[in-house]
Amino acid sequence: MTEFLESATLAMLGLAGLLALLRVGRGGSLPDKVLGADTLILVLAGGVAAGAGITRDGTFLDALVVVTLLGFVGTITVARYVERRGARA
Repeated sequence: MTEFLESATLAMLGLAGLLALLRVGRGGSLPDKVLGADTLILVLAGGVAAGAGITRDGTFLDALVVVTLLGFVGTITVARYVERRGARA
């Protein structure tokens, strides 16, 4: 039963990643693309967390912290850029 749940979790994360990539590729405006990229980073973080849980290996947790921090800083940076660009227009 646990193998099925592990496979189902990874399959759903893979589908979510593909849909997020589709959003980044087809997104019209910059905020749409940023939202897709942020979702992709969150899915990646979920995959790292699922991998750590499946393998019961805590070494992945350091990578999880790095991925989430990079995603957070990147999203804040682009949000500030979009805010400033909108103020000038």
